[in-house]
Amino acid sequence: MKTISDLMPGDILSNQDLGILFGCGNSGGMRRAKKTNSLIIISSHVESIYEDRWDGDVLLYTGMGLNGDQSLDFNQNKTLSQSQVKGVNFRMPLTPLN
Repeated sequence: MKTISDLMPGDILSNQDLGILFGCGNSGGMRRAKKTNSLIIISSHVESIYEDRWDGDVLLYTGMGLNGDQSLDFNQNKTLSQSQVKGVNFRMPLTPLN
């Protein structure tokens, strides 16, 4: 199995692999991993209710929240919005393999 530093954009990992590598849960599109101080972003169009998309090399990602406007102070949206000032590790999105 690869290490976190070996991962590359587009690598395909199982949910089990993600959990082992990062110490995160196995569900959700935004998975906080305090063990590795990471926020794992899952962008998948398989049975997704969100419409994430790439615009060049920028991922336009829909955060957490199903009703009304999304808040930057809500759960992992806050983790993502404050990741640079809080020192949360961020990597290019990976493709999960269920």
